Amino acid sequence: LHRMIDRADVFIQNLGPGAAKRLGFDSAELRMKHPRLITCDISGYGAQGPYRDKKAYDLLVQAETGLASITGSPDAPGRVGVSICDIAVGMTACVGILEALFERERSGQGKALKISMFDCMADWMTVPFLYQEYAGVAPPRVGLSHPSIAPYGASPVDKGELVIIGVQNHAEWICFCEKVLNKPELVDDPRFSDNEKRVQNSAALDAEIKTVFAGLGRQELIAGLHAANIAYGFVNSVADLCKHPQLRRVSVPIPGAQTELIAPPVIVVDEQTSLGPVPSLGEHTQRLWKEFGEQQRDQPEKMYEQTQEVLE
Repeated sequence: LHRMIDRADVFIQNLGPGAAKRLGFDSAELRMKHPRLITCDISGYGAQGPYRDKKAYDLLVQAETGLASITGSPDAPGRVGVSICDIAVGMTACVGILEALFERERSGQGKALKISMFDCMADWMTVPFLYQEYAGVAPPRVGLSHPSIAPYGASPVDKGELVIIGVQNHAEWICFCEKVLNKPELVDDPRFSDNEKRVQNSAALDAEIKTVFAGLGRQELIAGLHAANIAYGFVNSVADLCKHPQLRRVSVPIPGAQTELIAPPVIVVDEQTSLGPVPSLGEHTQRLWKEFGEQQRDQPEKMYEQTQEVLE
């Protein structure tokens, strides 16, 4: 591995605290030997502070950063349904590494980056943090509603499907009442005459909306929302996502077959999105041993066992 690092631009590790150093890959030492190297150490809670040695998994960090406390229904906190802390730290690391590579083109020097899951998710919690710091209260858990805008939330239509509508200003509120609810009298109702009052009286407002929506079919409601230019979206299942008309897919070769994945989100104009084949297990092992002149190329299992001993 040291022979690989001799020719590498970036070294990334997210092992447990101290594990990389025990393996002989301390980032500070690597950069002393390779000043152009960019090192990126990813951890749960960072290299400093009282939590530095704690184990960190996605759900634990969701809980520790307060994310779980503002996610879910009013009755209970909830977990974000994807590994959002893992995703956040990976995205942040990517951005930091790209910045370091760009700067190295000018300075000729690498950088040492340290990124933690906790710091990344704390950064994403900036708005709730500011609510708590300056208003003395955190945004409440409101499920599929919005804590400070109304109407902005989910209501069932006639077959039980949930639709989320978002009214963002007074002009939209007027159109919503007149063209969707067919209740123009609600525009100047003292309970709903501005956004602050609508939020304060959200239960009554939700009841008015749900009464109307329950008698409308999906297509009828969509027509009304389009006519009023009101933002909306249906609460789809994962199965609905799989057949969503907006979903882009890309075909990827896998050993012995082809599979379809969700296409990468970045579209490069005038270039066709394509991904290389997924390698089979061990497909490139011999090429790596040969390229880097490793004498133990016929003993990968032994090297794996030795590494596990150090990590433990």
